[in-house]
Amino acid sequence: MELSRSVSLRAALFVFSVGLAAASTFVSDDVFQYHGSTGRRLLQAKKSCPVSFEFLNYTIITSKCKGPQYSAKLCCSALTEFACPYADELNDVSNDCASIMFSYINLYGKYPPGLFAGECKGGKQGLACPPSSSKSQDDNANAGRVNRSLTFPVVFVSGMVLAFLFS
Repeated sequence: MELSRSVSLRAALFVFSVGLAAASTFVSDDVFQYHGSTGRRLLQAKKSCPVSFEFLNYTIITSKCKGPQYSAKLCCSALTEFACPYADELNDVSNDCASIMFSYINLYGKYPPGLFAGECKGGKQGLACPPSSSKSQDDNANAGRVNRSLTFPVVFVSGMVLAFLFS
């Protein structure tokens, strides 16, 4: 009896600490939104990007474009392969998609500043994309979505199940 109570208490403490750890790693989505400038702005404010670049898989670039000797051929082909499905959004100067995408590329790949701008030169119109590489709006809206709202309930229910199993 004493052993099962001890195991139940340990399981409950473990689940509680996992729940706290899981809950503390999330930041409200509100902090990632632009709230405007407090000073004068001479340029128009850009629209938010319709593509969720923060949730995309960047291994297509990070697996091919490796240092310390960054191969222009490998890095640029990886960039083209990753970015071409979003060419319409990236070429729209009224949104902030390009700067967001490159921020995440540099974050995940830890590339030197200006690597892609210096190495990847296309024609007058930029890097050439193969035909039919653009995604539809529905694909972009759902690309890489992560459902974070279920983390705490799943951990809580798992803990309750463990507590009942060991009691």
